[in-house]
Amino acid sequence: MSGADAEVAVLIVGGGPVGLTARALLARWGVSTLLVEKHAELSPFPRSRLVNVRSMEIFRQLGLAARVTAAAFAPQYGRVRFRDTLYDEDFATAAMVGLDAPVPESPVTGVLTSQDRLEPTLLAAADGDAPLRFGVELIGLAEGPDGVVAVLLDRRSGEETRVRARYVIAADGANSTVRERLAIGTTGPGAMGDFTTVVFDADLGRWSAHQPAGVYFTAHGSFGPVHPEGGWLWFGPTPGDGARTDWSGLVSRALGTGADVRADVRRVQHWVMNAFVAERFRHGRILLAGDAAHAIPPIGGLGMNTGIADVHNLCWKLAGVLRGWAGPGLLDTYATEREPVAHRTLRQAVANAQLMVQVLQRRRDQLRGGAPVQDRIELPWSERYFAQLGLVLGTAYRSAAVLDGDGTRPEPSGRGRDTDTDTDTDTGTDYVPTPEPGHRLPHLWLADGRSTLDTCGEWFTLLTPDPAHWERQAATPWPVRIESLPAEHADRCGLGPHGALLIRPDGHIGARWTDPSPRDSTLRHTVTTITGSAPS
Repeated sequence: MSGADAEVAVLIVGGGPVGLTARALLARWGVSTLLVEKHAELSPFPRSRLVNVRSMEIFRQLGLAARVTAAAFAPQYGRVRFRDTLYDEDFATAAMVGLDAPVPESPVTGVLTSQDRLEPTLLAAADGDAPLRFGVELIGLAEGPDGVVAVLLDRRSGEETRVRARYVIAADGANSTVRERLAIGTTGPGAMGDFTTVVFDADLGRWSAHQPAGVYFTAHGSFGPVHPEGGWLWFGPTPGDGARTDWSGLVSRALGTGADVRADVRRVQHWVMNAFVAERFRHGRILLAGDAAHAIPPIGGLGMNTGIADVHNLCWKLAGVLRGWAGPGLLDTYATEREPVAHRTLRQAVANAQLMVQVLQRRRDQLRGGAPVQDRIELPWSERYFAQLGLVLGTAYRSAAVLDGDGTRPEPSGRGRDTDTDTDTDTGTDYVPTPEPGHRLPHLWLADGRSTLDTCGEWFTLLTPDPAHWERQAATPWPVRIESLPAEHADRCGLGPHGALLIRPDGHIGARWTDPSPRDSTLRHTVTTITGSAPS
């Protein structure tokens, strides 16, 4: 492990939303990072556009939610519309629940915003102590007992440098160089087709201003507004002669012959719709996150958000290991907890794509049957858009970092495509808050105007109706804060007068005591068990 030009605690490979979020999270923990991105700049394309409720909760924890919302579309754009052409009336429509209006299950509302607006906000979330190098590609990895040496190539100067890192987060996309170098395979459908996104300018307000939407699905591709102040995108299958395609003409024709609008093309991006999950998320000191770990088809807006949840789960564990209050075995729970979520999310996204095909097929059958054009069709899913809330807020973890009941450690769930962290999110579209260990802490308003979720941060949070009972246990080597939980909330959480919820830094419940015996070692023993360490 000698001969490195620089040393860093965590090397982050990939400067998209997932890598940038990891950088911001680790900066909050005081963990030194270096982020390298092979492209010369942040992405100029809209790409991922839906920031769901759970991601906004994470951004709220980082102090970014207001800035993300300020650059986003108004809530009325949180809707999808189905039309024969963009200038026709809707034949079906559905709300994006959690974006179109507040939901009682969260203190925040999700937003529709383009990735090229989100990334600069995430970039600014970490200060100058978290360097970032654009135009730098990882070309080699060598893992040793104490860390990883990465060989980096500056694509402009041709200079090679070596960086020694204690750990590496691979957030370098579906075509991950890191995953390929580690020879980690994937499971799932794989490549589902070649697609193209065209960003263009055109005056389409007369068909959209009074019926706004995040996406308009048509028989000739999908359209969506890019930024609140203007711009549009079209995406659809790439024509066989894509390299010679007149994209302005193609988009203009896709708008419909009655539109009489010429698209002024700004950017064109070709991409492959991938659908897979990596066979493993960890290789020693190297951990996969985001699209490197799971490529999720875009229907339903689940891919980027799943990656953001990945690093929210991972970064507090890395910080604990690096700062000495967690054992290295805690990192094993990252894969145990997140791999099943990735498989479940992939199943949902593939099902979403199938539902979209059903909608368009029903419409074709309706028109072939002689129905009037203005007739509507019933969508083949509930009003809760693509099971979004149940999937993203209902995730529950079963691992060695969660204690069941009154402090007993459950058997960790197995790993793989047929395993779930919990069955709750497979039961349908509804999300039912629960104080059971492993689940996300339910959102409840506190007397000072904060949410219970606002009590979480770079520490473990103990929520209890009797803080005095626990205060004498608070002097532990771990970062722990004790917060008062009003009696009415304690009742809702099934807590007795001296009960408590121990919340992990990622907002998931690590343990629950309904009404414990007054042992001075209870909190110490529990955090020791969850973190896999007993610091002196």
